[in-house]
Amino acid sequence: MNRTILTVGLLVVGAVGGGVGYHLWLFGLGRGGGEPAAPPAATVESPPIRVVVAVPVRKALRRTSVQPGQIQAFAQTPLFVKFPGYVQKTYADIGDRVKQDEPLADLSIPELQDEFRQKEAMVTHAKAGVQQATTAVSAAEKAIETAAAGIREAQAGTIRAKGKYERWKSEHARTVELATSQSIERKLVDETRSELSSAEAGVTEAAAKVAAAEASLAERKVGVEKAKADLAVAQASVGNAEADLARTKSLLTYTQVRMPYVGVVVERNVDRGDFVQPASTATAKPLFVVAQSDTVRIFVDVPEMDAAQIELGAKAFIHVQSLPGRTIEGTVTRTSWALGVNRTLRTELDIPNPKNILRPGMYASAEIVLEERSNVLALPSTAIFTIEKQAFCCCVESDKIVRKPITVGMRTAQEVEAIDGLTGKEAVVQAQPASLQAGQRVEVTRP
Repeated sequence: MNRTILTVGLLVVGAVGGGVGYHLWLFGLGRGGGEPAAPPAATVESPPIRVVVAVPVRKALRRTSVQPGQIQAFAQTPLFVKFPGYVQKTYADIGDRVKQDEPLADLSIPELQDEFRQKEAMVTHAKAGVQQATTAVSAAEKAIETAAAGIREAQAGTIRAKGKYERWKSEHARTVELATSQSIERKLVDETRSELSSAEAGVTEAAAKVAAAEASLAERKVGVEKAKADLAVAQASVGNAEADLARTKSLLTYTQVRMPYVGVVVERNVDRGDFVQPASTATAKPLFVVAQSDTVRIFVDVPEMDAAQIELGAKAFIHVQSLPGRTIEGTVTRTSWALGVNRTLRTELDIPNPKNILRPGMYASAEIVLEERSNVLALPSTAIFTIEKQAFCCCVESDKIVRKPITVGMRTAQEVEAIDGLTGKEAVVQAQPASLQAGQRVEVTRP
């Protein structure tokens, strides 16, 4: 009786409420008093989710590799002496900026000065020898002319002797003929014979003089050749003496320590009067240590993933720890090309340093540009999600979610290039797009 009354009462209440099934579920009676049944889906609607949207931006995208490094001098040189000596004077101290070839210190080496004066004297002596040999060549050439004149004189004597011989030969023949006819005395024949013999001897003598003159000419020619050879030797001696002098003069330049380039004196280890000598061990202290300051280097090790995209001439932005808020531009100057044992590429950047702001030993980071594109449509990387290798983003249209497939290009740490799929006017959800469903109602918030 009581149960019947309770059931009727509940039905009345359910009818008044307009939902019998719902109230039976509410009191657990829809399933015979067991577990509560789920409410009908058509009667429940989720509230819209609030999302942050923004329009894609056209801009330049830059992908970089940021690596730590340390500033080093473009060149740092320890300066030693070549010869032992005493420091006569110093011109620079630590921190001084010095131009190329300016002196840093003078050394006193008397032995080199004495040797230089000796070499100068040897050059003077050798030049005097050249002058003497030149005079000898001239004298020998004059002797040739004299010998040639002697030959001509001897040849003229030969002609005279032959003429005399022919005269007395004819005279002798005539006297013999006259003596045979007894026209003259026999005594005249003997006299002409004697003159003929004398004339014949004169011819022989003249021929001998010609031969002697020719021999003298040949001797004089040999003398000229010898004089010329002596001149060549003397000239060679001058060359050797001048070479020795030049060598000694070059050695004298080592008596002054000079700056090899424009730079700064980093270290000074000598004073006036110190005795210095060439470095004999690896631990020997140099007189000075100098560093080139107008250009500095930064060495960084680029990881393997970025190494292939490091190119010579690539732009880089240098951030120095001790110079906050300042960015210095540089370029990649050279690389080791091959990766090291730690799988990194040794990369060097040269940075102009005209005001000497950058100093060796400073810590710095180099942001090397690997890839750069201008006027691209960029989205935050958080606005992209991938389903089976296809990239999507979520756009809001009429307060509902629309999933749009896109083609992704260059990626940076925070942004992604959208090559295709967007016009640039869409309202793109900026974060957690993968949690949204197509057609889902949302409430839009601008950043």
